[in-house]
Amino acid sequence: MIVALDGPAASGKGTLARRLAAHFGLPHLDTGLLYRATARALLDADEPLDHGPAAVAAARGLALTDFEEARLRGRDMGEAASIVAAIPEVRRTLVEAQRRFAQRPGGAVLDGRDIGTVICPDAEAKIFVTASPQARAQRRALEHARAGEPVPFAVVLADILRRDERDASRSVAPLRAADDAVTLDTTALDIAGAFAAAVAIVEAARSRRPG
Repeated sequence: MIVALDGPAASGKGTLARRLAAHFGLPHLDTGLLYRATARALLDADEPLDHGPAAVAAARGLALTDFEEARLRGRDMGEAASIVAAIPEVRRTLVEAQRRFAQRPGGAVLDGRDIGTVICPDAEAKIFVTASPQARAQRRALEHARAGEPVPFAVVLADILRRDERDASRSVAPLRAADDAVTLDTTALDIAGAFAAAVAIVEAARSRRPG
């Protein structure tokens, strides 16, 4: 069974994906880390984030799950990943690797921004996780504060809105809900409530599987 979760920044899709993977005993891939790792490689090499050939070379050199996550988190890396993800050649380079991961025996859980529309259009369960920009900005601001790098709410909200615009307007695989995805709005939900709703969506999809 393949479970695809898509949605904008700070919607909660990553947390839900990790919990769903543990609940159903499936491997999990945070596809956003692939773009963050590509951006990190460019920054480490002093290459511009929008330099296509260098970005493609960095993407091709990635391992799928062997990441130093501490170096890939944070506000700056999220913004850098969004720039790299808008490069069509980078997206094409990473698509096949993500599809191979999804085809593991038994299935997988993947979260990102184009899983249900591009990477795994035939996924059995598709969830589009969303929340209001204000709620997402509040969550991200709290994350920054807990990490010891407080950022004013207005700055975080501006970042969120800028990323939303870039993700929705890019020429390749723009952020949108798949036609057959179930939308899960987490604005008014805590983690437990959102997880319960996500499990119900996946269980409903499993019940529709033939055999």
